[in-house]
Amino acid sequence: MKILANDGISALGKSLLEESGFSVITEKVEQNELANAVNYQGIEMILVRSATTVRKEVIDACPNLKLIGRGGVGMDNIDVAYAREKGITVINTPASSSQSVAELVMGHLFAISRSLNDSYKNMETGDFSTLKKKYSKGVELRGKTLGIIGFGRIGQSLASYALGCGMDVLAIDQFMPNPVDISIPIGNGHSAVVTITPHTELEKVLSKLDYISLHVPKQADGSAVIAAKEFARMKKDVRLVNAARGGVINEEDLLAALETGQVAAVALDVFENEPNPRKELLQHPNIACTPHVGAATLEAQDRIGEELARLIIGQFSPKN
Repeated sequence: MKILANDGISALGKSLLEESGFSVITEKVEQNELANAVNYQGIEMILVRSATTVRKEVIDACPNLKLIGRGGVGMDNIDVAYAREKGITVINTPASSSQSVAELVMGHLFAISRSLNDSYKNMETGDFSTLKKKYSKGVELRGKTLGIIGFGRIGQSLASYALGCGMDVLAIDQFMPNPVDISIPIGNGHSAVVTITPHTELEKVLSKLDYISLHVPKQADGSAVIAAKEFARMKKDVRLVNAARGGVINEEDLLAALETGQVAAVALDVFENEPNPRKELLQHPNIACTPHVGAATLEAQDRIGEELARLIIGQFSPKN
């Protein structure tokens, strides 16, 4: 069986699949040629990350498609329900990238607390004494309250890191009202456990949060989770990170909140208009940007590739 890993797959994942009798193609196919390539090459499985979409038109055009795999958590780039109605297996790897996304968020939390993003841009060309004064108003994470919106695997992994840094964590998840035990590895073989009970109503806790990190899927109706109404309820000088999906923060309202000082700083790994984010976001001195790399660590790529391979082998291996 032929597999097109159109957004790539780790060497480990590719090796596992090939050892089980699959043929794995990793040459990138442009989106507008995807259906033609699948049919022409006799491909029966497509593996994607976030760059490639598999919508109804592709599914309809590829009658021999048996599986669509998403390396990562969110599957909003796949018409999942429709594919399953057509008898196509749809899989993803929700556990594999949790740690890598959580670590990126922690990096962003530190960056927007000390203006690291803007100072990096200006150190080479700026006056040292002027920059020293400009960036001497940072804040510390320890003792601050972090609100995690969406308390699935990634949210829980972030909570572990944040608690380990001495932050207080409030979780918000309308679908998860039950207590969750968060294990906190603290090194040298030791760990601690903290129990967190998520809040189900965001508006009731917004005013308590010093930092906010979003870990929710793109909303079915296209609405933002954070927009003008939510910004108005936040603490002044709140800091936010979005490493979930573009559109869960209203970008226009975000820029307005930065302009008024309601929001002190923001970090964005995802954008509404990928791969061409609006320049006002990329150029803003109080916004730290990364190009949708939350899950892009070497370790995560190995875990994702291995998990995809084992799911496929378990269900479709020609050697079974």
